[in-house]
Amino acid sequence: MKIAIAGGSGFIGKHLADALLKEGHEVFILTRSRKNSSNGIQYVQWMSEGTSPESELKDTDVFINLAGKSINTRWTEQAKKEIIDSRVKAARETGRILSVLESKPATLINASAVGAYGADVTQSFTEDSPVADEDFLSHTVRIWEEEAKNAAAPGMRTVLCRFGIILDQHDGALPPMLLPYKLFAGGTVGSGEQWLSWIHIQDVVKLILFVIQEESIEGPVNFTSPNPVQMKEFGKTIAKVTGKPHWLPAPSFAINTLMGEMSDLILKGQRVLPKKALEHGYSFHFPDLEHSLKNIIK
Repeated sequence: MKIAIAGGSGFIGKHLADALLKEGHEVFILTRSRKNSSNGIQYVQWMSEGTSPESELKDTDVFINLAGKSINTRWTEQAKKEIIDSRVKAARETGRILSVLESKPATLINASAVGAYGADVTQSFTEDSPVADEDFLSHTVRIWEEEAKNAAAPGMRTVLCRFGIILDQHDGALPPMLLPYKLFAGGTVGSGEQWLSWIHIQDVVKLILFVIQEESIEGPVNFTSPNPVQMKEFGKTIAKVTGKPHWLPAPSFAINTLMGEMSDLILKGQRVLPKKALEHGYSFHFPDLEHSLKNIIK
């Protein structure tokens, strides 16, 4: 298949592009900068003055939009505006491209996040749960998903990938969470009761490939392990795998002082379950946290 990935040079996109190439697909990565094709990947410039990416995307089978400014930055008012604006602009440009393509892709896959459900300590969430609009994360996801739905051509299968905390050796949330343990200063973050809905990067990629092939899947899909854990258990598991102590707690007020509003990422949480993936027969390669961390760290 011919597959276009906006944001294909980012964290998830790099892993996904490699996997698609190994499966024999044509991969076109949309990027703001001009790049020469390499390693089997065709680079297409977009969202820059004078560019018309649609001319190189004829007969695309699947369009994947992962583009957006990283949320891993201090959430100043300017940063929050840029986080939302980058997602809105990418989704709208996706919609423009899809609208002018004579032969439409069969599927649009758009990034999203489990922040859609808001924060809760006691409740579990599946794709059937209502979305919230109670804080910056849930507000951002609501706008993001609305724009993604508007981008799809009539009748086009649309999948919203609600990513949980993605575990990887070099990128994402895990490296900074490992650092205190490497310094022998690891411990429970915040109350420790908040839920962490996590997923191994390999399952992220394999589940996207699964979604591409399973044409009956559409709408929101939770990209989380079937076994979420509370933060205190997450820390103890890191300590067990690394052989480092779990003893120095990081109270909420200290995290708040250090990170500002972005502390919501680790002080709040939700127990999100991948109901739709399991119902359609996806088998997680790393459903267990300890096994996942051993694979990533060692």
